[in-house]
Amino acid sequence: MSAPRLTRTYLAVPAHRARMVQGAAASVADAVFMDLEDAVPPAEKAAALEAAADALTALDWGQKTVAVRLNAIDSPSIQAEIARLGGIHRLDAFIIPKAEAVADVAKIGQWITEAAGSREAPVAMELLIETARGLVNVEVLAAADPLVTALHLGVGDFAASIGARSSEIGASPSGYRHVGSAADGHPSVPLDLFAYPMMRLLVAARAFGLRAIDGPCGAFRDAIATASTAAKAAAMGYDGKQVIHPSQIEPTRNAFIPSDEELAYAERAIAALEEAERNGQGAVTVDGKMVDYANIRMIKRLMSFRGQD
Repeated sequence: MSAPRLTRTYLAVPAHRARMVQGAAASVADAVFMDLEDAVPPAEKAAALEAAADALTALDWGQKTVAVRLNAIDSPSIQAEIARLGGIHRLDAFIIPKAEAVADVAKIGQWITEAAGSREAPVAMELLIETARGLVNVEVLAAADPLVTALHLGVGDFAASIGARSSEIGASPSGYRHVGSAADGHPSVPLDLFAYPMMRLLVAARAFGLRAIDGPCGAFRDAIATASTAAKAAAMGYDGKQVIHPSQIEPTRNAFIPSDEELAYAERAIAALEEAERNGQGAVTVDGKMVDYANIRMIKRLMSFRGQD
């Protein structure tokens, strides 16, 4: 089972950019990951690793979940990165990019355990599912090692992996967004390139007690796109979403917080079913809708986000 971490907003920051890392530590994001992989040029990799180690020990991270995204599983540096960072107490998780094979995850889990040193428990693993092979294997990857606590969807690399004709991270290609038009007499039907991978990853995460984190919206200056993609992830049941710019933190967090109307309905539904139980009934009508124990389980999941600020 996953640790009870708060990860509605998971801010990505290049590990070698000191001011950005300091800003991330001071931000209101629930979680931060310092990146050693895609956001760091090859010539800066070694410096980024040392910068991440320094930031973990020198900065005040408050109550944030703090992670580091390692370099690729087949990179020559990943074992050294784990050895350098795996004993630092403030590090909560390693994010493993392009997770595809159980054997690789198990090997990394062994390296993390060996690097734990005086920590009470080894650093957790969060797997980044961002290829076709990774998605095909997501269920076995979710159960590959006890250190795995979360699954992330890597939307950019996943789109590239399947050959999607898109260059915008987190967005469906323009030709795939709608089918039909008023001109041909058919209603326009919205399509979402990520609906299937998001659901498959979510089901795997829930089946094995893991958190599910959606990938980022690359259009960070587009407030509507940021909010709508976050609302989609929250509505599906995700625990959070990566963000790539501080301006995305607030609208993304807000998407995961239930509205006053939702909470009011939840309280009415629970009270009505409790009254029905006292009368020997297992279902009741609230606001014209049937409510039974399945509804209450759904409502309790919604209400679990209420006290997270």
